[in-house]
Amino acid sequence: MSLYKSNARLLAVSIDGCVWDEASLVAGLSRALQHGPPDPSHLAARLLSRFPAAQSPPSRFQLAAFFQHDEALRQAWQTASGVAGIRLSLDPNRMQPVSAGWLGASLPPLPDARALSAWLGVSLRELAWFADQQGLQGRILEPRLHHYRYRWLAKAAGGRRLLEIPKARLKTIQRQILRELLNRVEPHVCTHGFRRGRSNLSFVAPHVGKAVVLRIDLKDFFHSVPVARVGALFRSLGYPAGVAAALRGLCTHRVAPGLIGRGLEALPHVQRSRLVHEHLPQGAPTSPALSNLCAWRLDARLSGVARRFALDYTRYADDLAFSGAPGLARLAPFLEALVGAIAREEGFAVNHRKTRLGTQAQRQQLAGIVVNRRPNLARSDFDRLKATLHNCARFGPDGQNRDGISDFRSHLAGRVAYAACVNADKGERLRRLFARIEWPPS
Repeated sequence: MSLYKSNARLLAVSIDGCVWDEASLVAGLSRALQHGPPDPSHLAARLLSRFPAAQSPPSRFQLAAFFQHDEALRQAWQTASGVAGIRLSLDPNRMQPVSAGWLGASLPPLPDARALSAWLGVSLRELAWFADQQGLQGRILEPRLHHYRYRWLAKAAGGRRLLEIPKARLKTIQRQILRELLNRVEPHVCTHGFRRGRSNLSFVAPHVGKAVVLRIDLKDFFHSVPVARVGALFRSLGYPAGVAAALRGLCTHRVAPGLIGRGLEALPHVQRSRLVHEHLPQGAPTSPALSNLCAWRLDARLSGVARRFALDYTRYADDLAFSGAPGLARLAPFLEALVGAIAREEGFAVNHRKTRLGTQAQRQQLAGIVVNRRPNLARSDFDRLKATLHNCARFGPDGQNRDGISDFRSHLAGRVAYAACVNADKGERLRRLFARIEWPPS
């Protein structure tokens, strides 16, 4: 390694713990450069121009790359006949200012790993074990040493999905991160999945009664979230690099191929690769909230597209919905291609096979709800539930539980309650049928 590169890295390490504002950077650079050359204030200005304070602070590697390629810094050091004057100056880690997009969030102050371990109620060794920043979980074949259990689920459209279930202690840690940190950060206003006060009903509400509705689906949503963006998210919330890396490790996972059975071999190569590398596990309490927050730029850009063409846009997990005037029918092929390009730039991919365009002359359905005139159940779903309730009332519920559901009464009560939320009139008719059922004593 050249002396120039070595000193660029030393300089990056020296200011890695600085608060990301002009005064702190000038002070940190002055100590490390022993007041020059180059001029610390000019170098700090170039840093803030490249990495604005409104964004998440750059990583140590980004800083080192910046210094290595900064021509003014190179010339100043060459003029000074060497760069041996760098003094490694390590400040204690501090919480950074929260990025502009998350202002107003009341977050726990966690300036270093010791504070993080105390907040989570674990030792530093346990924190390192659960965060698994060395990727050991992907290589260990002893199930007792793993933080997750695995279960394969069949998809309705065919194929299988891997459910990664964290064990008790890690799940407790993740729930605390979700409850006391992630839930305090508001995702984009167009996001309706996995949010308090939002649901599939609020997701479809802007599209009810519209002339044309376009639904676009994202492939493999959780596993597609760029993992680097998870760490960048925690950095943008003000956490120093080491704390952000630990939080990222606690919320992501690498599967061990030897522990999940032959189902892995049946998956396409891209999906297999995502599972064996670091990813958001489908089954962790933190994954839904993180996926929403990491898709903020996607939602912001698609909202801008919708405004440009006078459309409404909402997202529920991997379902994207656009609606508007009859002209949307002609615009749909271009819009689908544009959404696909934006999604790819943000790390996601559109499943073009599931794209659906519906006019008022057709059934317009989003998230299982028909939206032609008002939110409604699909007729087939309503008729099937009505028939099940009628047969339960006439012949008894035992013979109707064909799927072997353990608590069939609660299952039917939940389906009736959901139907009533979507359509109060139909829900009342289903409630009357449910009330006629004679349930055996428990």
